[in-house]
Amino acid sequence: MLSEKSTATVRATLPAVGAAIGDITELFYTKLFTAHPELLRDLFNRGNQNAGLQKQALAGSIATFATHLVEHPDTRPDVMLSRIAHKHASLGVTREQYAVVHLHLFAAMAEVLGEAVTPEVAQAWDEVYWLMANALVAIEERLYAGHRIAAGDVWREWTVTGRSEETADCTTFSLTPADGAPAPAHLPGQYVSVQVELPDGARQIRQYSLSSSPGSAVRTITVKRVHGAAATGPDGEVSNHLHAHVRTGHTLRVSAPYGDLVLEDSDAPLLLASAGIGCTPMLSMLEHLAETGHASPVTVLHADRSPADHPLRTDHRALTHKLADATATFWYEESAEPGDATGLMDLSEVTVAPGARAYLCGPLPFMRSVREQLIAKGVPAADIHYEVFGPDLWLASA
Repeated sequence: MLSEKSTATVRATLPAVGAAIGDITELFYTKLFTAHPELLRDLFNRGNQNAGLQKQALAGSIATFATHLVEHPDTRPDVMLSRIAHKHASLGVTREQYAVVHLHLFAAMAEVLGEAVTPEVAQAWDEVYWLMANALVAIEERLYAGHRIAAGDVWREWTVTGRSEETADCTTFSLTPADGAPAPAHLPGQYVSVQVELPDGARQIRQYSLSSSPGSAVRTITVKRVHGAAATGPDGEVSNHLHAHVRTGHTLRVSAPYGDLVLEDSDAPLLLASAGIGCTPMLSMLEHLAETGHASPVTVLHADRSPADHPLRTDHRALTHKLADATATFWYEESAEPGDATGLMDLSEVTVAPGARAYLCGPLPFMRSVREQLIAKGVPAADIHYEVFGPDLWLASA
């Protein structure tokens, strides 16, 4: 809880800080990477940095956290904190790194805001920062303890035991621990980080959902090759490296599994909606439901450009058919086949069972649209869960 004195100061300065937070975070990253270039090389996603996405996510999360402290002093934005903590744990972030961030973030704040940062203002925002940082550290250390590993020690060598081309741009890699030890347990819907060494020596990290169920002996990830564009930046460094260079028998550095989009064990009806590569966590969920004999209704929805672009399309439908009471509807913008829908996902004709819990994964515009349609159908917002591939610009700006 923010102290009474700091609450008043933060409330008074929040408009000014909020208006300048984009400039503050941009300068922060410049300072951070100048002092610690190894962080940009080996920890932060260079693609997101180039596109400005990480700056937006950081700015939004700080503003959201501060606003929550002022407007709801007796609670914390736990959903946002949990999502950030899971991502940090998958990267091996440690307590000590928060002090480094604090140093450069507050230097940037003082430089951007100038004389407005009085000692009283600095003290109040320092309190905000450490409330957020210590909350994240506590969650992250619990996540590390859950896998019985030391804080930050998330990496193991895994052997690629199989490779399958799903579509022109999506490849599935089957993985087993190189040391022969059991794979760490995961929950349906979680992801792992994969770290690869690129030609310039950088060890870049990306997250990929586990598409296999927790009961599978082999873990699988399906990687979509990221093609660059003017609006999104250059080609994806890690996805293109995996597609071009990683074959059966190679090894990869893979983290312990994390992620808060987790299928809860429940008898409630379910709705699993995805688009594009967002189907991967849904495959893990469906396989788990089939293995555990889930009997309540399950509505499976997916949208893609065409059937040929739909990763794991055959598995997506086959796993749905294994369930006692499940239906699948696929929407395609091009070349829809008989029985499939045409165009963007439209829930107007979709029956949503009373009490259904919804899980969404795909591009932000898609998830916004589906969430709005579900709420219009009476699904409570608290029962709609989602996963974002990349910085969570949705939650931070909510």
